[in-house]
Amino acid sequence: MEFNIDDAVSRRVKVFTDRVSMAKANDLYFYNQPIEELRSGAKVLVHGREMGMYASYGYLGLLNHPRINKAARKAIDQYGTGTNGVRSLAGTLTIHDELEETIANFKHAEAALTFTSGYATNLTVISTLMGRGDYVLSDKLNHASIVDGCLMSGAEFRRFKHNDMEDLDHRLGQIPDGVAKLVVVDAVFSMDGDVADLPRMVEVCKKYNAYLMVDEAHSLGVLGKTGRGIEEHFGLEDVIDIKMGTLSKTIPSIGGYIAGKKDLITYMRHASRAYLFSAALPPAQAAAANEAFKVILDEPWRIKKLNHNTQLFINGLKSAGFDTLLTTTAIVPILCGSDDQAFAMTREAQHHDVFVLPVVSPAVPEGMARLRATVTAAHEPSDIEGAIDVIAAAGKQIGII
Repeated sequence: MEFNIDDAVSRRVKVFTDRVSMAKANDLYFYNQPIEELRSGAKVLVHGREMGMYASYGYLGLLNHPRINKAARKAIDQYGTGTNGVRSLAGTLTIHDELEETIANFKHAEAALTFTSGYATNLTVISTLMGRGDYVLSDKLNHASIVDGCLMSGAEFRRFKHNDMEDLDHRLGQIPDGVAKLVVVDAVFSMDGDVADLPRMVEVCKKYNAYLMVDEAHSLGVLGKTGRGIEEHFGLEDVIDIKMGTLSKTIPSIGGYIAGKKDLITYMRHASRAYLFSAALPPAQAAAANEAFKVILDEPWRIKKLNHNTQLFINGLKSAGFDTLLTTTAIVPILCGSDDQAFAMTREAQHHDVFVLPVVSPAVPEGMARLRATVTAAHEPSDIEGAIDVIAAAGKQIGII
C-alpha cells in the first residue's frame, strides 16, 4: 500500500516517520533497544556493552530467580509449552486454578481471575462491568489501558484532577442517584511515581455508593510491609472492590489479574470477552507467576532493600539539583523540560552505560519531558551512586541543573 501524502492518514504517518528519521540521524533513537543478555543483579548487555538497568519494572529483582525458573521448567515438562485454546472450551489447567488461588490469598480476597495481559485486564474488566447509562470516573494520570477500558465501556466517562479527592467528590456529587458508578485509579502512577490517596478515596466512594477499582501494576511488591500493595501500605483491609494487578512487572511473567468477591469473579469468568475468547496463559508463565508470589513472602528482605535503594536514588538526584516531582516509590521521574533535552539526557546517560529512557510529549505534557528511571532490589548502593553521578554530569552538560 502506498500512502497518499494528501490524506490525513498519510500525514499522520509522515509526522512520525520524519520524527524517527530525525532521531536516528542525531543518535537520539532509543526505541526497542535489543537486550542481548540479563546479567547478575541489574546489569544488561546492549549492543555488546554491559549497562546498568534503570528502566526495569522488576522491582524486587525476581527475574531469573532459581525457584521461579525451576517452577517454569517443571510446568513445561508436565503441560508442554502452550494450551489447547480458551479455558472455557479447551479446559483449565490445574496450574491456572492454583495461580488464581495464590493471588486471592495474597490479596486477601475471596477469589481471583487471570488474563493474558495487564492491558487486556483493564480493558475487559471496565467494559464488561460498565455500560450505557453508567458512569466511570478516572484520575487524569491513569494508565492508557484504564482510559481505553472506560471509553470502550460506553459509559459516561469523566476524569478528575490528579489525586484530588475534593474534585472527585465534586464530580461524583454531580451524578444522578440510582445509577452505577465506578471510580478507577492507579495505586502508583506510572509516570510520576506518587501514591494514590486511598483512605480519602474510600471515604468518597462510600459517600456516593461508588465501586472502586485500583490498578496495582506498580505497587504490587512495592507498597506494604510484605509487598501486598496499597491496602497494606495504608493499613486498610479489603476496602477495594476490584483489585487489579499485572504479572509482568514485580512478578516476572506475563498477564494480569483481578481479585475480589466470588460473585464478581464468577460474573467476569462468564461475561468477559477477553477471558472467553483469548487463549490461556502458557503453563510456564502461570507457574512462574505462582511461585513468584510465594518468593515475595519468603524473602521479605527484598522489599526492605528496594525501599532503601529508592530513598538513596531519590535523595541523590534531589541533592544533585533535579526535580523528581512527588515520587516516593521506585518510579523516579527526572524532569528535563523539553523533549530535545530529554533525548539528549538519554544519549549522554547511555553513552556512559546507564540504561534509562525518555518519556516525551504527547505521553506527558509539553515542557514536562523526563527520564523515567527506576530502581530495584537488584541494584547495589554503589551502582546507584554511580548512576546518579552519570545522570548529574549529563544534566550539567545539557544545562538542566
